[in-house]
Amino acid sequence: MRRICALILSLVFVSGARAQGPWSTYRGNPQRTGHADSQAGPATPKVLWVHKSKDHYIASPLPAGDRLFVSGLGAFNIANFTCLNADPKAKDRVLWNKTTPYLKLPTVSSPALSGSMLARDRIIFGDGMHQTDGATLHCLDIAGGLPLWQHPVPGTLVHLEGSPALVDGKAYIGGGAAGVLCVELDRVTLEGKSMDLAQVRKVVAQRWKELQAKYQEEKKKDPLFAVPPNEDQLPKANPVRVWQQGAEKWHVDAPVNVVGERVLVGSAFLDKEKVGDRAIYALDARTGKPLWRTPLKLNPWGGPSAEGATIVVSGSSIGYDVKALKGAKGFIAAYDLETGKEKWHKDITGGVVACAALADGAAVVTATDGKVRAFDLASGERRWIYEAKMPLFAPVAIAKGIVYAGDLKGVVHAVDLKSGIEQWKLDLGAHPAVQSPGMIYAGPVVQGGRLYVATCNLEGPAARQGTAVVCVGDQ
Repeated sequence: MRRICALILSLVFVSGARAQGPWSTYRGNPQRTGHADSQAGPATPKVLWVHKSKDHYIASPLPAGDRLFVSGLGAFNIANFTCLNADPKAKDRVLWNKTTPYLKLPTVSSPALSGSMLARDRIIFGDGMHQTDGATLHCLDIAGGLPLWQHPVPGTLVHLEGSPALVDGKAYIGGGAAGVLCVELDRVTLEGKSMDLAQVRKVVAQRWKELQAKYQEEKKKDPLFAVPPNEDQLPKANPVRVWQQGAEKWHVDAPVNVVGERVLVGSAFLDKEKVGDRAIYALDARTGKPLWRTPLKLNPWGGPSAEGATIVVSGSSIGYDVKALKGAKGFIAAYDLETGKEKWHKDITGGVVACAALADGAAVVTATDGKVRAFDLASGERRWIYEAKMPLFAPVAIAKGIVYAGDLKGVVHAVDLKSGIEQWKLDLGAHPAVQSPGMIYAGPVVQGGRLYVATCNLEGPAARQGTAVVCVGDQ
């Protein structure tokens, strides 16, 4: 009996250790639903607040209680990582912002939330994009954005574009030509010493206090030439790297997905550079050792989604390129988690740039042909097609039987998951509270009964015009 009890406790511990908290991975969970609580999304398209900006939002927002985190591209691809107050009555919408000189590369990575189950107190995201080489994984304190650690990853065609997955005290992230990396979240080195995160917090806070005090002294002596401190002057802790796999062999821009003891990886082949490997991999989460590889015909830019023993992967012949929409092709397919063997495959007459969202036995994808499609997760049979009538890049969010999709005209569509019938539409460009035409590249998210969506005007008819982060809710 004692052995049985010990075995049960061991299994519970292992299961719990591999569990992921809400928003600790891309789109909130391994199913990629963009929804991580038990509340339904908005039943009507009522705009509660709007944050107007000149930044371009490519990455999905991340909600965390009364805060919303967004990665934006400013002029000349300057990074702006911003923490917004999500309270509709907030007087000051921006709580804090990170940009140059601390952030030296553009940010298109959707962040992930880390911490204990009682206090989600850290935010993790990567920087760099396809035009840049070398990148850094960042860990910030949520309260005020104070930098806690940085993990630099040098190299040509190295960029941390995809969202990290935070599981069991570790961060897993794709690094472009760097393959996949795994680092410790709470074990770092700082100035040659091994420390835990609590120690790092004390050191960084003390140094920041000293820098500010020195600035105040310089202001008294010579106010015209006193230079305020910046966070790039703080000591830079570096987390311990556990393993790296696929460097200079794969090209991993898509978010990785961690399911049990497996890290699911979507690797692309870059036609122009002639590098990478167009395939899905399963890696051992503890060692990084490849367990299986399944080749693909098109690049899996959105990365794998997972439900139970099934992995769903989408693919596209084009990336986020509005000039290449004509003739784009795509697919959605399901694979066995244990072996990588294909269960079913469906070709689509449009590029499927985003990941699939899995809910209520359905796999839902958007495509550049202007359609949202739902497939039966078990059989692959198509359940319905919804005509958005404009190309779609962004993944959908699914909350309590409603699918929320955003198209390249800046229209949000709410669709019934069972029938595919439209429930409502919201044109962000035409709405009097928004009046900001723009494309939706980043998938909408639903949290606390509210929907958050952000726009992008890097290209298209409203190129270089203003953008918006919009909160939609019933109250």
